[in-house]
Amino acid sequence: MSDTPIEDLVIVGSGPAGWTAAIYGARANLNPLVYEGAGSRTMIPGGQLMFTTDVENYPGFAEGIGGMDMMTEFKRQALRFDARVVTEDIVEADFSRRPFPMRSSGGREVLAKTVVLATGANARWLGVPGEERLAQSGGGVSACAVCDGALPFFRGQVIAVVGGGDSAMEEALYMTKFAGRVLVIHRRDELRASRIMQERALASEKIAFLWNRTVEEVLGDEVIAGLRLRDTVTGEISEVAVGGMFVAIGHDPNTAFLRGQIDLKENGYVRLPTPWRTETNVPGVFAAGDVMDDYYRQAVSAAGTGCMAALEAERFLAARE
Repeated sequence: MSDTPIEDLVIVGSGPAGWTAAIYGARANLNPLVYEGAGSRTMIPGGQLMFTTDVENYPGFAEGIGGMDMMTEFKRQALRFDARVVTEDIVEADFSRRPFPMRSSGGREVLAKTVVLATGANARWLGVPGEERLAQSGGGVSACAVCDGALPFFRGQVIAVVGGGDSAMEEALYMTKFAGRVLVIHRRDELRASRIMQERALASEKIAFLWNRTVEEVLGDEVIAGLRLRDTVTGEISEVAVGGMFVAIGHDPNTAFLRGQIDLKENGYVRLPTPWRTETNVPGVFAAGDVMDDYYRQAVSAAGTGCMAALEAERFLAARE
């Protein structure tokens, strides 16, 4: 590692948070190096927006914009200011030494004075036939009702929400604004959601519950047409026609490589010691976007924290130098 160049700022991740941090870092002459990710079956460079067809709630796009198009523009803007990009993952980091040594999936070694962690979170999927294909093609399958639920595609439709926790109840209640009817599909006969969320969902005239059911297959060629369900008690197979499905069974933050290096919450998200700051418990290491946000999980809030992290990194370097 003795011949390895020392970077002022390394950004790990390439969603709205990562690219915003890159834009701010580049404009501050920090010459950021962005590890945008190597990609996998459920996560590709650009983050979850790469699986979103239309984004209508990001300020500045009155007619909406495709998620992939938005991330392409974010990246182009960062490159315009000479941010550098490596299409690999960071798989190992040591935050006990300075400058921070890290290793990528391609075997690269990098030393960083400051780091912005923007690796995001992976939505949990059911893993059933038809789900991934229709999610990636914009065929009516999504893991975020707040992101996609207001699209014309879902209005007036019978919409399925899969899950039994607070997230599922929030998604179901949100969709009552747009759907003709909402079906909550849950594998048990009682909900895991908090009492207040249960009461709200059960009181809604637009929400019906399909208890003791699991989704076995998402039906439809180019767009969703229905779901094949299995009764968890009797094993009986049935089908229900729906015009959309939202999977609300949780998210997993991409923090496996950080365990033992920085403080994480019990659910795996990065813990930030100071409210309204992005610095972790390790001075010089900052976190932005969904990797530290288990509450909002929106593109605009992720971008905002990316800005904050880059500004904090710049000030950290200025103070030390």
